[in-house]
Amino acid sequence: MFKRMSLMLLAAIIVFGGIFGYKAIGNHFMNDFFDNMPMPVASITAASANADRWEASITAVGSFVAMQGTELTVETSGIVREILFENGAAVEQGQLLVKLDDSIDQPELARLKAAEKLAQIELNRNQRLFQERSVSELDLRRRESEAEQAAAAVRIQQARIAQKEIRAPFSGITGIRRVNLGQLVSPGSAVVSIESLDPIYLNFTLPEQRLADIHEGQQLRVRVDAYQEQSFDGVITAIAPAVRASSRSVEVQATLQNPEQKLRPGMFGRVEVLTGEARDVLLVPQTAIQFNTYGNSVFVLREEDGQLKAFQRFVQTGESRGDLINVTDGLAQGDRVATSGLLKLRNGAAVQVSENGNAQPSAELNPQPANQ
Repeated sequence: MFKRMSLMLLAAIIVFGGIFGYKAIGNHFMNDFFDNMPMPVASITAASANADRWEASITAVGSFVAMQGTELTVETSGIVREILFENGAAVEQGQLLVKLDDSIDQPELARLKAAEKLAQIELNRNQRLFQERSVSELDLRRRESEAEQAAAAVRIQQARIAQKEIRAPFSGITGIRRVNLGQLVSPGSAVVSIESLDPIYLNFTLPEQRLADIHEGQQLRVRVDAYQEQSFDGVITAIAPAVRASSRSVEVQATLQNPEQKLRPGMFGRVEVLTGEARDVLLVPQTAIQFNTYGNSVFVLREEDGQLKAFQRFVQTGESRGDLINVTDGLAQGDRVATSGLLKLRNGAAVQVSENGNAQPSAELNPQPANQ
């Protein structure tokens, strides 16, 4: 019996030992195969680190507003009798734009002027009689009061007539009129907008940390989507005295000359406030940077044993503008870095730079979307 049990135990050991041994040998050869399996050559795009000079600046976005702008409305009801301007025309301060019907007010003004004239004649007569001691001082004072009341009535009527004349409060450009001849308008009815376009204001905000870097009279440049190839120069003319508690930002206003009236109120502007002299920078496309919590890195291309390979290198980055970023440490001018396909690269991986121009990502200081 004991001999039989020993044989069974020996047989079990041989069987299971063979199974586990086969498994271990198979895993060894499999791992050895994958460890030594040649990696396929990765197709990437590349760019060189180039030197440039950047002016020290602060970037922001803002909106243009008219130095003076308003929507003209009527103060009293009436019928539109005259429209004396064209849509989008330049007008001068005080120019008559719209006139309401005053056919009843004018005769009333003539009546009041006649009453004023009569009151003045009676006042002159009483002044003469008072000097001759023919009337009392009370009569003289009554005639003076009547003359003043008559003159005030004339001024009131003239003001009523003036309310039916809409004039330009300042020189500017009119918008599109909102009234028509013969239309009955009521107080508050919109007539036309008017904007003063030259010069023009640009309002934008900056973080409170930048407050020490700006001052009135500081130069800036602005770009707008409507004129992509052109920049507009301006100067900071006002800085808000308080920082907004909700956003910890300060409101800044710049003034730009606009003789060609290319800049219009409501337009969006990209602001670049110049804060110092130009400095040397080393630029690579932002797509070349792997941004990680433990540090940013790039893959530098170098030829080894006749094969182009990518080697990971940690770098320090600074300011970015458009598609480019400033590398402050870790690269030298002329170093080639991978700009696409970074996810399939590892340190020492063999690479092939694609010659397809469409595969190369753009890298511009002032990129513009193709659909604009």
